[in-house]
Amino acid sequence: MELKRKINLITGHYGSGKTNLAVNLALDAKKEGKSVAIVDLDIVNPYFRTADFSEMLENNGIRVIVPMYANSNLDIPALTGAVDAVLNSGEDCVILDVGGDDAGAIALGRYAPAISAQEYDLFYVVNRYRYLTATPDEALEVLRDIAAVSRLSPTGVLNNSNLGGETTAAEVERSAAFAGEVARLAGVPLRATAYDRRLGKLSVPEGYPVDIYVKKIWEP
Repeated sequence: MELKRKINLITGHYGSGKTNLAVNLALDAKKEGKSVAIVDLDIVNPYFRTADFSEMLENNGIRVIVPMYANSNLDIPALTGAVDAVLNSGEDCVILDVGGDDAGAIALGRYAPAISAQEYDLFYVVNRYRYLTATPDEALEVLRDIAAVSRLSPTGVLNNSNLGGETTAAEVERSAAFAGEVARLAGVPLRATAYDRRLGKLSVPEGYPVDIYVKKIWEP
């Protein structure tokens, strides 16, 4: 999946797989020759956030901006001026991994004026197999809440429907109609259907094979 704008916001329901997509998108943009920065804007959930992959990302030449107390024993929602700076930096591509639901997107609203002054994409990650987003109408309600508190408009849907390590190709393929309907209701395009590349090449709309970096502690 090619990122077409400088600023790329990855939003969605808790557990939809935002962080894993953000990491893959950052690494792929770097492989395309772009200068890349990724911002961990998840100040709500201390688990499974971009800060956990800082060393790997930095080793790949990606600039990482994390909350002041990330990866410490303090879970304090503190943001630094580095976020403002990176939004106006010279990087070709800036990716913001935003906290789940409208609670996480509140932090995004703080930067809405700086973001809306530039070209941006706000991607809404959906997972059909997650609680509270099992139907298109439920997923749309979450998206509307995110848009309201962030004061930014969605521009695309990313289908990331999965059941973790138990996901099959058939389950990903069955999610295509669901994701397409969410995009239709939201009035934005379905930009990608992400799936574990170990499943092989799948016949899904805008297929995007990804590597799995974010795993539950019980998954191999």
